[in-house]
This record gives sequence, structure tokens and C-alpha cells, in this order.
Amino acid sequence: MSTILVTGGAGFIGANFILLARKLQWANIVNLDKLTYASNLENLAELKGDKNYRFVQGDISNLELVNYLLQEYQPNAIINFAAESHVDRSIFSPQDFMQTNVAGTCQLLAASRFYWQKLPLEQQKQFRFLQISTDEVYGSLQLEEPAFTEDNPYAPNSPYAASKAAADHFVRAYHHTYGLPTLTTNCSNNYGPLQFPEKLIPLIILNALAGKSLPIYGDGQNIRDWLYVIDHCAAIYLILQQGKIGETYNIGGLNEQTNLSVVEKICYMLDELVPQLNFSYSALITFVPDRPGHDRRYAIDCSKIMTELGWKPQESFDSGLRKTVEWYLHNPLWVSQVHSEAYQKWLKQNYENRGIV
Repeated sequence: MSTILVTGGAGFIGANFILLARKLQWANIVNLDKLTYASNLENLAELKGDKNYRFVQGDISNLELVNYLLQEYQPNAIINFAAESHVDRSIFSPQDFMQTNVAGTCQLLAASRFYWQKLPLEQQKQFRFLQISTDEVYGSLQLEEPAFTEDNPYAPNSPYAASKAAADHFVRAYHHTYGLPTLTTNCSNNYGPLQFPEKLIPLIILNALAGKSLPIYGDGQNIRDWLYVIDHCAAIYLILQQGKIGETYNIGGLNEQTNLSVVEKICYMLDELVPQLNFSYSALITFVPDRPGHDRRYAIDCSKIMTELGWKPQESFDSGLRKTVEWYLHNPLWVSQVHSEAYQKWLKQNYENRGIV
């Protein structure tokens, strides 16, 4: 069985990928994660005792550590999930995003290049470096504009998006300059189990259950394409196996929704699953001042991966959202563990100036 070095594997998407990879016996996994605030080893608790899974705490910027792991475990591929990923946090502290998303990716690429160049020829041909990126690098769309394709120019509008765009450019440069066999994926908004509750869907679910306000930026008409995380993980593995070296693949859920619609759907499901007498969770909806530079619309054209590789999302937004809501309802211990003092401090920092604490 092949071995994959996964970076950022204790986070939301990385953990879901690792769990699926081990469940379906895709590969042996070495997980390198710095364990920042949004990482959680409890996400991977079910792999305790799995001899084909290894966790290493560390930073992708630590070139010596990455070099050691590559030599020790001889992976056939590296999947770089490691990233600071929350736009609001990038507005408060863009330097953190530059350090992890840009400098960290550069260090990982450098280590990958030296490792790959020393491999025997057959192993060189099999090796892949897969960069997990975002649709936010493409900028914002108007309502009437067509969805982003892989040929759209980059036009990032937030420090987060800028840091991911810069990382993607370095991945491209390493392929064209050194021949490193790279792949890049640009995905739309992910949702599903294990997502840290600073993001919209888990934040709304948990606030609603706690009887707290459900904050919606601006007029609530910002549009995102929503991709169920397991569909995303399946696409990543397919691209790793069959994607064309040097190419970029957009991965979308084919589910454009306004933020207001997302929140209303969650409230409707909670009214059904956790009903309150003479009360609807939608009464908690509160419109708050918009965040700076809030992109109006993202939409992904994923016809390339659908046509060339035969992938398509399995979940509709309604089916995936129900699975997500039910997961948070059934995992109160996980929820209590992520509600740390630091998380509460962040909520206060981000929302108190908008009238929500």
C-alpha cells in the first residue's frame, strides 16, 4: 500500500480525508499537524491503534522535520491541507496567514523537491504534490457572471485569499521550474462533520442550540457554492490518482446558496429535529454589519473534473446539510471540547463591534 504525507490532517478537511483514506484503505497515512486552534486530535480518535496511521506534531515550515519525515516514511505523495483558513481572522492578523500559507508552503515545496529528485526514476514518476486551495483566489462574481473555471485569472480580495493565491503560484512555479509533479485543487465552501465552529454552518447550529443570536453579515445575500466535505475528499483522491500533472482542478458542490438561505435551512431542520414549544430558531436571526471586503458571490464550474475524471458530488445541499446538523446534535462531547476559552475570546473579538457578543 502507498504512503501519503498529509499536512494539516487534524483540521476539518484533512481529518475527514484521513478517516476516509483509512476506512477505504487508500493508503498508509503520516499526518503532520502543528495543532493550532482549529486542529483537534479528537477528530482522529477512531484511528487509535491503527498501525498504518502516524501522527507527528510539527510545522510545515520546519524544513529539518519535513526532510526527516520524507526520508523515514518514503511517501508516494504529499497532500498539503495545512493552512490558516478563516477570512475574518486574516483581516485581524494577515501576518499569520502569510507565514503558514505562503512561507510554510514554500518550505514544504523545497523539501518535496529535494526528496523527489533523489528518488529512483520509477518512484519519481509516481510521486505527486497536491496543493489544496480555494475558490476565493479567483475574487468575486456578479450575479449574472458565469462560474469560475480553471482559466479565471487570480484576483484575491482578502488577506486569506491572497495568501492562498501566493501559495498556488509557488506550486505552479515549482512544477514549471523544477519539474516537480504537482496538482492543485480549488474548492468551494466545505461543510460537514468536524468543522470548527467559527465557520458559518457550525456556528449557526451551535448558536441556535444555545439560544444565542444567529449573526448574518450585511443583507445575507452573499452567495457561496457549498461542497459536502466527503464529496471533496473523494475528488481529492481521484485527482491524486488520475489527475494530469501540472493541472488545476476546480471542485464544487453545484449548490449555490445565499447566506440567509443557509441559515434559514438550518433553522428549519432544527425546528424539526429539536423543536421548541411555540418558538422557531429563525427568531434568533440577527443581521450585523458586514465584514470588510466581503466578496458578493463565489461559484465553481467543475465541468473539467466531471468530464475528464468522471467525478460528481453525491450530496445535494439539503442532504448534506441534514447529515451535518445531525452530526453536531449527536456529538455533544466534541462540541464541548472545541468551546475553549480562546474560542470564546475570538467570538467576542470578531462580533462585539457588530453588536453581537
